[in-house]
Amino acid sequence: MLYDKDIREPLFYYLEERFGKSRILEELNMGRSRADVVMVLPQRIVGLEIKSNADTYDRLERQVKDYNKFCDSNYIVTGLRHVKHVAGHIPDYWGILCIYEDNRKVIIDEVRPATDNPSVLKASQMSWLWKNELSNILSHNQMPRYRQKSKSFICEKLLARVDWTVLKEQLCNELFERDYTLVSK
Repeated sequence: MLYDKDIREPLFYYLEERFGKSRILEELNMGRSRADVVMVLPQRIVGLEIKSNADTYDRLERQVKDYNKFCDSNYIVTGLRHVKHVAGHIPDYWGILCIYEDNRKVIIDEVRPATDNPSVLKASQMSWLWKNELSNILSHNQMPRYRQKSKSFICEKLLARVDWTVLKEQLCNELFERDYTLVSK
């Protein structure tokens, strides 16, 4: 039986092999939940909720709502115990990855691909940025620094003045390049 701790390392290898250049973030706060895994790609943010064979669906409804606010697409990563029933607990646009052991080798199968999440909120994604990262984006877009203003004020200004495609790429780049040895600012 694979537990959460047994799933992460093989999952990260799988994601790197499948998606190429990516940044894996673990235990990232989003709304009232904490994302197990968030994968940052050059222009996309993918959420991955792990439900090992030892887990239950108790918090999944709330977690799905929170992932949907923050991630462009989402996967549930589950063991064999849940794979037959998990589809009834997640939206149709969520993907399903099944992870299991076969002859001491960890196998990951994509049961269902993830498609675009229609509920993602730009402001939620922007809220993951630290103030210094928002300042970098302001600078890239030749906007005032707004040093005395709140993060939410700065996010509103950026969302109002910068094309989302450009802003999304800058957001992903800041998350990708973030120095995680620093305390959040």
